[in-house]
Amino acid sequence: MRLINIPVQRPQPDAGRFVDILMGRRRGEPPPLVEYLVDEAVMKPVVTELLGRIWRPGGPRREDQSAWLDQFIDFWHRLGYDIVRFEAGLPFAEPKLVAADATTAAGRRDWADEHGGAIRTWKDFERYPWPHLEDMDFFPFEYISRHLPEGMGFVTCHAGGVFEHLSWIMSYEGLCLALIEDPVLVQVVADKIGSLLIRVYEHLLGLPGLTAIFPGDDMGFRTGPLVSPADLRRYVLPWHKRIASMAHERSLPYFLHSCGNLESIIDDLINDVRIDGKHSFEDAIRPAEIFQAKYGSRIAVLGGLDVNILSAGTEEDVRRRTRRLIETCGPRGRYAVGSGNSIPSYVPAGNYLAMVDEALGRRLP
Repeated sequence: MRLINIPVQRPQPDAGRFVDILMGRRRGEPPPLVEYLVDEAVMKPVVTELLGRIWRPGGPRREDQSAWLDQFIDFWHRLGYDIVRFEAGLPFAEPKLVAADATTAAGRRDWADEHGGAIRTWKDFERYPWPHLEDMDFFPFEYISRHLPEGMGFVTCHAGGVFEHLSWIMSYEGLCLALIEDPVLVQVVADKIGSLLIRVYEHLLGLPGLTAIFPGDDMGFRTGPLVSPADLRRYVLPWHKRIASMAHERSLPYFLHSCGNLESIIDDLINDVRIDGKHSFEDAIRPAEIFQAKYGSRIAVLGGLDVNILSAGTEEDVRRRTRRLIETCGPRGRYAVGSGNSIPSYVPAGNYLAMVDEALGRRLP
């Protein structure tokens, strides 16, 4: 596999500039890079072939974890990002469907079980093994915050939002039924999840070097939200509002990744929750530049390069779309270049690097 020579030899990260551009305090400057997640299957060839490092797979020992985190930080640093984004979550017991997948580092892929939830009744709720804050391993968060290169920031969150965990624990089908048959149970489960996440964020918000809170909580699909806007306003958005307020009290932005068509609740997210930026865009729903034309004066737009192009297009397709986003969204301000969703295992490393290369203003020789 031939990878373009993308690593920045003398990185000069500037987390302050990253935040100032996305918050609209600096205009007329090239948009920074941003990314939600990069799968290890894509990260590994970059680390070994371009950064010249021996791949460290991690492990249970702290020294193994530290070695993995060192290469993780170096990846973000030398590819020209101003921030390192990392997430991990509480060990909620959530039914999963598992299948072999050779494209992933683990050789398998997990899906949420949409039909069989761990909580369907009050008895299920009473015997559910709720995690405790002590079950959360904060070592990776603390290690990254203490080992940031000069000028680099740390963007983090709990892995998974209230709606995601609610629909995974109860199952999507079970949640939809309970919203009609037993809304009190839904409220109690949502509040239990939310209260646990609050405790995690209380710890995360005390970390040095923290630049922004950037959680993910997928609430929609192609034509609308996964449950009614009224249900999201009742059970989910108040928790986002509370966490956003916690971030704002510390003068930190609250960026939200959420997939799907959220047009019916976008004003709630902007005006009530007070998100500072939106991530996750799909061209089939609304291209990022169209979304920015309508909402870009109120919130930042993060990413936008459709994963279909990143995964199935050519490097030139990726470059062309990246240039288009930079040329349309960049001059308006409050924009960062990145994928429309994330960099999953099936995105060719060359395509991912072509996007980064274009964002950094380089070209193939």
